[in-house]
This record gives sequence, structure tokens and C-alpha cells, in this order.
Amino acid sequence: MLSIYLIPEWNSAMLQEFPTANSFITTLWVTIPVLVFSFNHSPAISSFTCSQYREYKEFDRTERHIGRTEKGTSTILLFFVMFFVFSCVLTLTPEELLAAKEQNISILSFLANKFDNPYISYFGPLVAFLAITSSFFGHYMGAREGLEGLYLKMKGESVNRKKLNYATALFFLVTLWGVAIINPSILGLIESLGGPIIAMILFIMPMYAIRKVPAMKRYQGRFSNVFVTIMGLIAISAVVYGLL
Repeated sequence: MLSIYLIPEWNSAMLQEFPTANSFITTLWVTIPVLVFSFNHSPAISSFTCSQYREYKEFDRTERHIGRTEKGTSTILLFFVMFFVFSCVLTLTPEELLAAKEQNISILSFLANKFDNPYISYFGPLVAFLAITSSFFGHYMGAREGLEGLYLKMKGESVNRKKLNYATALFFLVTLWGVAIINPSILGLIESLGGPIIAMILFIMPMYAIRKVPAMKRYQGRFSNVFVTIMGLIAISAVVYGLL
């Protein structure tokens, strides 16, 4: 809705910028880790898979249903996210986008500050809050599940799950509070840390597991494996290039 509402504010300032071919390719290359992070929803996959398996009971039926659901949700996510991105880019000038990056604020907050419009002033921060909240819980659930799983494997004995839940929640509270106080560059964190780690987990490790884990050999020989491996290596190489 907000993307459509911004259409009357579109301008051609961004279309008047003509980067060189080398600059365009380099920018696109170093942007890939950010794209990987932006579309990532892997932390919720584990809980979703377990929930679907409890419902369908059979592995093949569960896999087919999850595949259809993922294709549909990924398509919808791609369409709405890219439409929102293009709408925001066409609404702002290159100088304003640079100012938003330097201020380390979301594009919705910047739009709310720019337009003297009560709709955007109230609706923009609300959408940003809801997006951040949903993203937080999606990543928090997966990260908490992974941390508890690592602890249980290292401990090797029965533990009080209630105390473990409180301990992991406290750990994330203190950690995230500290990050909020430090207020680092969000794009910088994604480019240098979040993007490559997610690329390694989502792209490289599954392809390695398909080659080495007997239970996953059924997925060998697919063209998508080559594509995923190449994109993972490109995402990681972009980070290495950015650090040079």
C-alpha cells in the first residue's frame, strides 16, 4: 500500500545517473551479500518443517507441501520487496539515499521526515516497526533454537529446559541491547558479517552436505546445485573484495 501511495512522488533523478559499466558491475557484485540477507528467512524454516511433518506424518508429502509453500511465498516476497525498493528509489534522489545511509536510519523513517504528510509520518514508522518486529522474531526463534541445540549437544546430559530458555533469552537481550547502544552501520554489518555467514550456511554447506551425507544424495545431479554454489561463492567473494 505504501509503495503504491509513493507513486505520485516518483521522479527521474535516479534515472539520470549513468554509472560506467565497471562501476555498475562492481556495485552489483558487492550488493549481493545484502540481497542474500534481505531475502533470507531460513531461521523460520526449521520450525516450519517440524510443524508440517507433525501434520503430514510422511516425508515425501511433507517435502512436496513445503516445496509448494516455499515457491509461493518466495515469489510473493520477491515481488513485494522489489516493488517497494523501486518505489522508494524512484521517490528519493541519490543525495537523499546517501543521507539516509549516513544517518543509519531506515528508508521509511527518512520518508516520514521528508514528507510533510500525516499519512506517511504515521504509517511509515508503523510499517518499519512491524517489519523490524516480524524480522526479529523470525531470526530470534531460529537463533535461539540453534544456540540451545549446540548447548545440549555439548552438555551431553539432561538439563532444565525452563532455565535454558531463560538463559538464552537473557543472552540475546543483553547482546542486542549492547548492539543497539553501539549503533553500528546496519549495511556495514550485513556486508561484512551477516551476508557471508548466511551465504556460507545457505549456499555452500547444503551443497557440501549433498555430496557427503548419504541421506541427501537424492538431491545430487541437479542444475540448481551449480547455481546455488556459484551464487554462494560470488556472495563470499564480494565480501573479500570489500575488505581489500
